[in-house]
Amino acid sequence: MKFDIAVVGGGIVGAATFYKLQKRNPNLKIALFEKEPGLADHQTGHNSGVIHSGLYYKPGSLKAKNCIEGRHELVAFSKEYGIPHDVCGKVVVATQKNELANMDRIFAIGTENRIEGIEKITSDQVKEIEPHVESIGGIWVPCTGIVDFVAATKKMVELALALNNESEVFMGCEVQDVEKKDEYSILHTSKGDFQSNYQVFCAGLQADRLAKKDGVDLKEKVVGFRGDYYELTPKAQHKVKNLIYPVPNPDFPFLGVHFTRMTNGEIECGPNAVFTFKREGYAKTDFSLTDTVDALSYKGTWKLFFNNMAFGINEYRRAFSKRLFLKTLQRMIPSLESDDIRTGRAGVRALLLSQDGDTRDDFRIEYHGNSIHVLNAPSPAATASLAIGDYVSEAAEKHFSIQ
Repeated sequence: MKFDIAVVGGGIVGAATFYKLQKRNPNLKIALFEKEPGLADHQTGHNSGVIHSGLYYKPGSLKAKNCIEGRHELVAFSKEYGIPHDVCGKVVVATQKNELANMDRIFAIGTENRIEGIEKITSDQVKEIEPHVESIGGIWVPCTGIVDFVAATKKMVELALALNNESEVFMGCEVQDVEKKDEYSILHTSKGDFQSNYQVFCAGLQADRLAKKDGVDLKEKVVGFRGDYYELTPKAQHKVKNLIYPVPNPDFPFLGVHFTRMTNGEIECGPNAVFTFKREGYAKTDFSLTDTVDALSYKGTWKLFFNNMAFGINEYRRAFSKRLFLKTLQRMIPSLESDDIRTGRAGVRALLLSQDGDTRDDFRIEYHGNSIHVLNAPSPAATASLAIGDYVSEAAEKHFSIQ
């Protein structure tokens, strides 16, 4: 089977890319390949469902630009197509004096990024928004929201397929190898061979492996970090109205445990961040020899461990201790008790680590012959997905000379 473009990966970034490529080029025959039986089965379907504002990201970076543009488009998309969502706002709260300087730094970034409506608020104002939070002040971010990312992913694919009846989606179809020819490539998959003139890889947790199979000389590796969630029991759900975040520690590459009201009304608490021994493993005991050897034989992994040793140890202790997880949550809501939380789900983040352990905070998109690779798309990639789809589509038209 022959296609003009093959998009590999059925998460929200792949779906948005498929949709935007097809929308801009309705005459092209495009295929979407997803190795799982369902769309959005990994990072997209296991994240916290937050529409990020763009508050934390370096001004001028791909993250900042695409998050802000993508947020506006995602909200409009959700309104137009009935995707469950709510632009409910969030508070970022400081609970200790040593957090105030970093809170000011974040506010300055948000101001430079022109995040609409943000303001510094007092502890009393925090309580007006979230009555059960104890703080010494915070930031109100009214444009943050929640959305059903899985529903959005499915709608994007549905809309793309409606634009060209020759385009197709292949589920349960894993791209296992890429064979380069002079003017096209052959994708060897678990369901046979497919030919495409151009490829866009949006493979998330498998991005580095598929890049190497496509001949990219990639020195970095993707390393997975599992995030465990708890959820509030029904008797405690009244203690959280919408979204509550701590002031993130600038020395740690994650935002910290937070409270999120989901679109179904449930309240999630988390996630933490621990090294996972299986890239697509969601249980604490999941193990893959291939993934473990791959990660632990890479010096960037060890650099990250050494650079964040104290944080890593604390995260692991908390992963296996409800008491310690609760203690972290009580920094913001002291009235929480043990029977107010119960074990929830888990997700895995894909981080493209440099050899010196840098988490490569910005999005990274590269070209190789007749392919484009989305190599690094951590949070806020889901929020930014439609903007990333535009970015990749414009790059494809330029790089592939698509008319």
